Amino acid sequence: MLRSLVDEDHEELSVVRQCELLGLARSTLYYEARPETADNLALMRLIDEQFLRTPFFGSRRMAVMLGRQGHVVNRKRVQRLMRLMGLEAIYAKPKTSVPRRGHKIYPYLLRNLEITRPNQVWSADITYVPLRHGFLYLVAILDWYSRYVVTWKLSNSLDETFCVEALEEALHEARPQIFNTDQGVQFTSRAFTGPLESAGVAISMDGKGRALDNVFVERLWRTVKYEEIYLKDYEEVADCREGLGRYFPFYNHERPHQHLDYCTPWQAYRGKWRRRAKQALVMIRGS
Repeated sequence: MLRSLVDEDHEELSVVRQCELLGLARSTLYYEARPETADNLALMRLIDEQFLRTPFFGSRRMAVMLGRQGHVVNRKRVQRLMRLMGLEAIYAKPKTSVPRRGHKIYPYLLRNLEITRPNQVWSADITYVPLRHGFLYLVAILDWYSRYVVTWKLSNSLDETFCVEALEEALHEARPQIFNTDQGVQFTSRAFTGPLESAGVAISMDGKGRALDNVFVERLWRTVKYEEIYLKDYEEVADCREGLGRYFPFYNHERPHQHLDYCTPWQAYRGKWRRRAKQALVMIRGS
């Protein structure tokens, strides 16, 4: 963010001049976002839990479900909270092939593709993480074949920075053949696609509402939240960072994975797993 580039103790440039050079309004520099109320944070937690169970629920059904639990809330409020959380219902929408204005059009490369080895396909996704007195966003990069979490990062905002940092860290470890994402602004930015192109990685992008495109990451979020995040009920950012810092190594290296015949993702990622069944391939079928 441009605000982070302003040095209020700079010896030569005043804050006013720095703002002028960056094209940043001084009012923006001193603006502090108003935190969400305790009531809204409680609703966001409930929305998040419901969304894990029914990711096809939009704001209308979500408002109905909250009403059944005794929360009087209208659809407009639910819409705002879901937008703040980065949640969008999974369903087919008209003109899904039209990209967001300003970003390069990348094809969808996973139709009828057989996933047969590690580092063939990676994908990234973002999820909402509730805290007792706020919330964070979590991004993870997942290897589809092994379900191995290559890297993860936390952020208190939905800007692209933490996604780019996660990508750069992952590319230091390995390079996939294909990197698949949705068309969220974090993943369509040049700061994110540029390193992939420079590394010779083919970029694949979903159409909005494709229910199966990020199914493996969605399963990861369900696992992480029910086995760690909801159980621990983090109070502060440091608690969340520490908790996930313990959980992801456990998930990768110790937790038996049913899909992997109870081997760990790390064992599968390192090529030490072969599925017993003859049909060992994961196939993504297009609509």
